[in-house]
Amino acid sequence: MKHFFNRREDIVTEALDGLLLSTPEGQLARLDTYPAIKVIFRADWDKSKVAVISGGGAGHEPSHAGFVGKGMLTAAVSGEIFASPSVDAVLTAIRAVTGAAGCLLVVKNYTGDRLNFGLAAEKARAEGFRVEMVIVADDIALPDLPQPRGVAGTLFIHKIAGHMAEAGEELEAIAVATRAAAADIVSLGMSLSTCSIPGQAHEDRLGPNEGELGLGIHGEPGAERIALQEAVAIVATMVQRLDGMMQAGRRHALLINNLGAVPPLEMGLITKAVLDSSLAGRVDLIIGPAPLMTALNMNGFSLSLIALDDARVAALTSPVAPRAWVKPVRRHALSVLPAPKAETAIPAGSHGRSEVTGDAAAAARVIEVVCNRLVSLETDLNRLDARTGDGDTGSTVATGARSVLALLPRLPLDDPAATCGAIGDTLGISMGGSSGVLLSIFFTAAGKELADGGDLAKALSAGLERMTFYGGAVPGDRTMVDALAPALRALAGEGLAAAAAAARQGAVATGSMMRAKAGRSAYLAARDLEGVPDPGAEAVAAAFEAAAGAGV
Repeated sequence: MKHFFNRREDIVTEALDGLLLSTPEGQLARLDTYPAIKVIFRADWDKSKVAVISGGGAGHEPSHAGFVGKGMLTAAVSGEIFASPSVDAVLTAIRAVTGAAGCLLVVKNYTGDRLNFGLAAEKARAEGFRVEMVIVADDIALPDLPQPRGVAGTLFIHKIAGHMAEAGEELEAIAVATRAAAADIVSLGMSLSTCSIPGQAHEDRLGPNEGELGLGIHGEPGAERIALQEAVAIVATMVQRLDGMMQAGRRHALLINNLGAVPPLEMGLITKAVLDSSLAGRVDLIIGPAPLMTALNMNGFSLSLIALDDARVAALTSPVAPRAWVKPVRRHALSVLPAPKAETAIPAGSHGRSEVTGDAAAAARVIEVVCNRLVSLETDLNRLDARTGDGDTGSTVATGARSVLALLPRLPLDDPAATCGAIGDTLGISMGGSSGVLLSIFFTAAGKELADGGDLAKALSAGLERMTFYGGAVPGDRTMVDALAPALRALAGEGLAAAAAAARQGAVATGSMMRAKAGRSAYLAARDLEGVPDPGAEAVAAAFEAAAGAGV
């Protein structure tokens, strides 16, 4: 798998410097101990309050350095990718940010982290520092495991500890509160792939129709492999496992974590599935969906829950400086409001055929003749389009024509502006594709011009101007515009018969245009276009010819 990096040895240090350079000036800094010791800490820290330090291997971004800032971590210690930071690195971080108030170490329950952070804590205590540690073991994937892993639920502890420290709480109180909170967290992950480490060969252990439930954040195997299935079924399985481990009768905060490579579209779908499940009734606060503790580019997600009380709600919802933290929201119902209705909507049953007389009757006759002519050309236009496009122009045009014919008994034919608007609306809905939208723009703009007092020729020219503005095609681009533009010029000065002749001449001319600049024909070579007129221009010419021959 491909990755963006320079030298494998520099990936972590360069990434951390990228974080520092993109964070507002004055908020973060690092120690001058690169590359062996990688410590990111608050640049504004004065050691007057309890310091909160966490860390671990890189590859979990934005954790851990992304959560350093006012209201969360005081410092983060990073190892190499998926490797615990050294004892010296942790001890250096303690020395850098710990004052008389002491420090709390937040450690995920992995052997390397426990040992390295633990020995650093002992050394720091020997140097006279006050140090407490909270170990997070929230993963329920292997319920019989004596020492469950610490995964994304660790972020709850970062937030609670940071809030309490910022409020000036004593070290002992913070340690007691966060240890109790850590005992009330459950997490479970699911992935469709293993992660890929830059500079190393990647071999995905999962088959094309397999997923892995309960895998860790370092790519280690999950509790079990499951068949690929609908997201709602996957979520249901996870919810069932989590529900059995949650405290009965308690309200919870839910953290929906992207493990690195799930697209936002799919994360939204997963979120809906979770919040439609039985779990939702026990959730008060929602954090995410967002990449918060990732596993490089793992195509998976995790769900973490913590039982709430008033103090934890206050801690989780308090504002913080780190941009990576996602502000929790209260669980709520979907807000669905009625869509606005068009003021010019045609009342059902209005303007029946029996009511049409005079100019309205003439208009009805023209519309009917033109639409019937376009419907009759469906096969011919499809055949023509198959030579230069995808073979559906005839069907698209015929569909639009049929929709107008169906609308004809209800058209406000004594109001030309409203008639154009109504035709534009129905073409935009019924035809589909770009041609339907373009013709909808044409008739809608023409209706607006008529409503403003313009005559028919001027209104149709205004429609053409708007259509070419949005569509981008101009005469010579081998589109319907090559027939429509000359037809409208002739209509303004010479009448309908001249317009029909000009439209036909324009359509024929497209057959000698060796390059199309718009539409699907733009992808074809000159040899494929030679002698083949544009089907859209042919449809326009046929429409004007039918209108001229309507006998009105």
